[in-house]
Amino acid sequence: MSDAPEDWIGRQEACIDALDPTLAGRVAVLLDRPMPDTGDELAPLWHWVFFQIPVPPTGTGPDGHVAPGGFLPKSEGNTRMWAGGRIEFLKPLVVGHPAERRSTIQSVNDKNGRSGKLLFVTVRHEYRQGGELCLSEEQDIVYKAPANPRLSLDKPVPEAQWSQKVTPSPLLLFRYSAVTFNGHRIHYDQPYAVNEEGYAGLVVHGPLIATLMVQAFTEANPGLTPVRLSYRGLRPLTVDKAFRVEGQITSQSKALLWAANEDGPAHEGEIEFKEKTQ
Repeated sequence: MSDAPEDWIGRQEACIDALDPTLAGRVAVLLDRPMPDTGDELAPLWHWVFFQIPVPPTGTGPDGHVAPGGFLPKSEGNTRMWAGGRIEFLKPLVVGHPAERRSTIQSVNDKNGRSGKLLFVTVRHEYRQGGELCLSEEQDIVYKAPANPRLSLDKPVPEAQWSQKVTPSPLLLFRYSAVTFNGHRIHYDQPYAVNEEGYAGLVVHGPLIATLMVQAFTEANPGLTPVRLSYRGLRPLTVDKAFRVEGQITSQSKALLWAANEDGPAHEGEIEFKEKTQ
């Protein structure tokens, strides 16, 4: 492949997963939720635990990520992180039944940010089970030059209609890294996170925060089911500093979601929903 990032647009990858109930059970233990059985619906965003394509240590970079240049484009000297995304929930995936993810690099764009030049890569994922499209997703990945991350954000937090407190521990982050096969060292290697990437401590995974935001929504509104979700990270959250996952319903079909602490909002999202059918 060319080293020019834009030449990677259209590149594809596929992965088949059995949606093993044992792994789903580990996610349940991680999140302190009921254990699912074969045939149960997979909870929203738990699909991120599955469809991982492992590589040997020789296939990883110094940051612990899968080395770029395979499916994702190269961007020399930059760090890589998951910035946000959008997902449409068409039909729940079912635990213990094979499913397939097909991924396509949809766009590659240069932008200027607070810390300098950024490279945004949008990947489209389609998840099918039994021949039916269940989830349609876009993930935004950002490459950026190493820089001190934002520690706070002076932005008002809306009034919450529901709220759950989360105190992230090294154990929580280690377990989420383990079940998602995520090797990025900022989540479990404190000296690396602080000295190499400039964080205040171990960093809470963006996908974990999104999962907790949606989980808080579904538990506060048991008669509603997600239809679409958009979400993005605003600044990092670090270990042992409590935050809240909260939200408020803004219309008959939409709600705002966010994660925040005393330093301001850190993640935000909007969810579209419908009433559950009996």
